[in-house]
Formats: sequence, C-alpha cells, structure tokens
Amino acid sequence: SNLNINDVLGNYSLTLIDALDTLAVMGNSSEFQKAVKLVIDTVSFDKDSTVQVFEATIRVLGSLLSAHIIITDTKQPFGDMTIKDYDNELLHLAHDLAVRLLPAFENTKTGIPYPRVNLKKGVPPDSHNETCTAGAGSLLVEFGILSRLLGDSTFEWVARRAVKALWSLRSNNTGLLGNVVNIQTGHWVGKQSGLGAGSDSFYEYLLKSYILFGEKEDLEMFNAAYQNIQNHLRRGREACNEGEGDPPLYVNVNMYTGQLMNTWIDSLQAFFPGLQVLIGDVEDAICLHAFYYAIWKRYGALPERYNWQLQAPDVPFYPLRPELVESTYLLYQATKNPFYLHVGMDILQSLEKYTKAKCGYATLHHVVEKTKEDRMESFFLSETCKYLYLLFDEENPVHKSGNKFMFTTEGHVVSVDERFRNSLWEDILPGEEDSAQKSKPTELKAANFSSNCNRVPDERRYLLPLKSNYMRQIDRMVGLI
Repeated sequence: SNLNINDVLGNYSLTLIDALDTLAVMGNSSEFQKAVKLVIDTVSFDKDSTVQVFEATIRVLGSLLSAHIIITDTKQPFGDMTIKDYDNELLHLAHDLAVRLLPAFENTKTGIPYPRVNLKKGVPPDSHNETCTAGAGSLLVEFGILSRLLGDSTFEWVARRAVKALWSLRSNNTGLLGNVVNIQTGHWVGKQSGLGAGSDSFYEYLLKSYILFGEKEDLEMFNAAYQNIQNHLRRGREACNEGEGDPPLYVNVNMYTGQLMNTWIDSLQAFFPGLQVLIGDVEDAICLHAFYYAIWKRYGALPERYNWQLQAPDVPFYPLRPELVESTYLLYQATKNPFYLHVGMDILQSLEKYTKAKCGYATLHHVVEKTKEDRMESFFLSETCKYLYLLFDEENPVHKSGNKFMFTTEGHVVSVDERFRNSLWEDILPGEEDSAQKSKPTELKAANFSSNCNRVPDERRYLLPLKSNYMRQIDRMVGLI
C-alpha cells in the first residue's frame, strides 16, 4: 500500500549486480572485472527471500546476461572486459535464478505469472492472484535471451505465453489493456489504460522483443497497440510543432470506453518519447519530452505523479528515476540537437544539488521541500547514470564500435546479434504456422500523423526542437510562467 517502497531488495547484492554493465559502458575494466568476480564469489540465489518476478528479471537476470555477453564478446568493444578463467558463471547464475522464478508461471489458469515467488520455496501460499500488465508482460527480452543462449525454449515459452494471454484480454471495443489483472480468471481488476506504472514496459517490450528476436507477431502486436494508444490516450493538437490547440498529452482512460479516468500522469510515462524515437515518431516525441522537461525545470526533479489539471504533484517523491534522461539521450541520438545536451546538463545539476548525499544519491521524499530519504534505488546506477554518461560521451563504443546495441527496460546493454534471431526450436507455441513459412515481418511504422523516420533536417538541428510559442505554451501548462 506504500507507493514509495518497492520490495525489490532480494538479499542478493542487488545494486552490485544491477550496475555491472554500467562499469563496462564507462570503460572501467578493472572495476568491472572486480565487480564480476565479487558476484561470482559471493552471490547465491538459494535464499529464503520472496521477490518480485518482474524486478528480479529486469534488474538481476538482465544484468547477469548483459555482463555475460560483454565478457564473451569476441570484439570486446568496451576495452578488455574479459575475465581470466571465466567459465560462464554469470550465465549459470542467470539460469539458476530463472529456474527459481519459473514456479510463478505454474498453477495459473491463464498462463499469466504470479507477481511474487520465494527463491527457495516457490509461490508463497498467501499469494495474491492479481498482477500488473507491465510486471507480467515484460519478461520476454530477458527470458528470450536466456533461452537462446542456453538452447532451451522453456523460458521464452512461458514469457511469450504470458504476453499472448494479456494481449488476448484487450478490450474488443478500444483494443486497450487495463493495468491490473486476475491471473486465474483473466478478469481486469484495474481498468485504467495508460502509459505509466503498471503498463509502461509491456509496450516497450513488444517493440524491443521484435528488434532483438525478429518475431513478426511481436511487431504486429506493437503496431496495433501503438495505434490504439494514439486513438484513445492521446489528447491535444494533431501535430507537435504546428497548428492550434493544446500540446499533445497521453492520459489515463478506461480501457473499455476510452473515457478519461483521472487527471494525473506519472514519471514512468517519461519513457514514452524514447520509445517513439525507436519507431521514428520523432516529432511527437519532441513534444511529449518537452512537457516532462518543463515539470523537471519547475521542481528540479519529476514528482512520481503530477496532476496536470491542478498543476501540482499528486505524489511528491522522486526516487532518482531514469525515464526522462533515457528519452533525452535517445532524442539527442536521433536529432543531434544540442538542446538535449542542455537538458542533460540541467538534470545533472539538479541531481548534484538536491539528491547528493554522503554515500551516494538519495531519493527525494518531496520534490517541493527537497527532503531526502535514506534510499538509492539500484536503477540509479544501472540507468540514470548510464544514460547521462552516454548522452555526453559521443565517442562511446555504444555509438562508435559498429556494433548495434539495444537497452533493456532496466538500461542493460545487449548487442543486437544474429544468434538471438535464430531460435533452435521450430514452434515456440503450439498451433503456430511452421516457422519456415513465416512471412516477411510487417514494416515498423509509427501510427501517428507525424512523419515516420524522416531524419531531422540540418537547418532544424540548431533551432529549438519546438517553436518558441509552443515551448511557452508547455511552460504555462505546468505553471512555470
């Protein structure tokens, strides 16, 4: 019931594991090697700990796989990150963790997993039958990578089955999904459809699963989901940088009717401009990003929930989240507009000014009063710091090595590699057509009105991304002027 506390600390050196590939991306081979050895020597998942399946997957499993891929990469793009006598220990640890998470997928009538599992004993007897869409439907990237590295389809199969089960429960009327579902009955307990907490990474992983594995159905689901989001969640004028009316905004609606449910947005939604960049909907991304940046400018942080009607935080804490930085980084990569370096500098200075503590960086308890909490989430090192670093490091191997990289929802870097596109099994789910007859994947398309995948013209690179009258409009919208 306490929004502010996320029970993710599984008693297994969470922050150490989650930060592994950050050290590699920063080129710090000695610290990376030291940290990997520390994990190999000290971390065990044979613990009487109850953990969230989703958080354990994205923070721990994802990082172990990312570090394993970095260590075993023959090209070593980040410098020499090899480990002497490395014998796939991180992959074995990842496998062990995933096996301990598998009971969450058993004894559920829908195939949608339980939200929590005890690493020693399986699903606790007093477990809830309710889970959120993002938590149950954002396991496919990590589970799919593990399956393809091991040549064992089990993990990808259960994760894909959960995605399909959720997808099949979408509204016949709007095509939208809710945010909380009963895993036994398939009944929607939370009927809110939005882009923030409870839903965010479900959409992100439909697209990223396609990018990584090339499965046509993932792209088809994403394109349909994106179209429904545009049709029912997007408010405001049609185009970002021209025309009359309010700036575009994505709101929370009832999944069955498309009617507005409340007037708040949450800070997790700030990931969406970054996702729009990945599909080429750069113009819309520019507008939405500007809205979140305006809120940041007002408070020096993003409140967890912001009421756009009242122009005030509904939930005032900021746990060092990365989403705005992530979108800033991706928009800079897409446009090379120095404005986004300025945004990054602003964010960096705010973090230094308001969140720095004696031994790290602290969650802000209240974005207005700037009071701190004794907590630094592991994603601060795995995502917030990494995206800020990459924003300013033009020469980083992520950008220069010729390798193609993708970031998981926890910011873990994974090479987009042919071996992940070849599954060793024919049909991942029964009843599918033979994989040999799979048709060419449908095109990746932005379902919005703005131009798709047009590179931003040079003359716009050094102007503000948004015309000044629209910038002022957004500033007024959040009470900055």
